[in-house]
Amino acid sequence: MSNPDDLLVDIAAMVESEHSNQMSLTVVIPGAVITGRLAPEAVWRERVAEVLKDSDQLGAFSPVFTRAGVWRDRHGEAPSYLHFHVARILQGSVGIPETGGMYRIAIKDVSAWTVGDFSYSDR
Repeated sequence: MSNPDDLLVDIAAMVESEHSNQMSLTVVIPGAVITGRLAPEAVWRERVAEVLKDSDQLGAFSPVFTRAGVWRDRHGEAPSYLHFHVARILQGSVGIPETGGMYRIAIKDVSAWTVGDFSYSDR
């Protein structure tokens, strides 16, 4: 979207202010459909930093994700990114990765969205 959807921005701001990770969302962006739960940026950064810290090859990148600059430190500026955790890229009848991943998506790139995430079943 060239002009981010105000309602989507409000949802992202509420996730940030309430520090909740219970909001499920599915978004359409160029080249992908992503479904999962939103997380506050600070929580998302912390989790990514933890994963990187445990990696022999990527551990040096961990501090990048713990630096200041998260949404709540910008004095109430509207969020411009959605931070997904336990999220999957929808590909046919499966979600990749099966266990869920961490995705950061620019709100301006979302062309469509719906509340809720998609689940998969063998039935």
